[in-house]
Amino acid sequence: MMTGCIIAGEILLKFSLSDWDELSNQVLSKSIEWQRKIAYCLDNQCNEHELNILMSLLNTDDEELFATCIDTLRSYTSQESKRKILGGPEILQRINDLLPGASAPVRKILQDFLSKVHEGCGFTR
Repeated sequence: MMTGCIIAGEILLKFSLSDWDELSNQVLSKSIEWQRKIAYCLDNQCNEHELNILMSLLNTDDEELFATCIDTLRSYTSQESKRKILGGPEILQRINDLLPGASAPVRKILQDFLSKVHEGCGFTR
């Protein structure tokens, strides 16, 4: 998967605005497995396009996809990104709901995400 992610990342670096629009419009119609893979790759530039796609993918019933999105979102450290992420309180609620039953690796990802997203935002957990 790592090699594929590197190749996908290199392709994403060359995306035009129309490419981002097309990906944004198509991502939710793809298979869950495809969505998991793209979510894993969307931290190359940590740009608004990548962030918007990840945010749209969070509206899933698939816990692995949700955890992958949260894992990737840990890279989005700008204040603007954090505000956008925290603008959806349902994300934090879902994380808090998942934490008690999560496996150790997923629990670590969720806890690290909560720590990073609140860091320097003036929000408390």
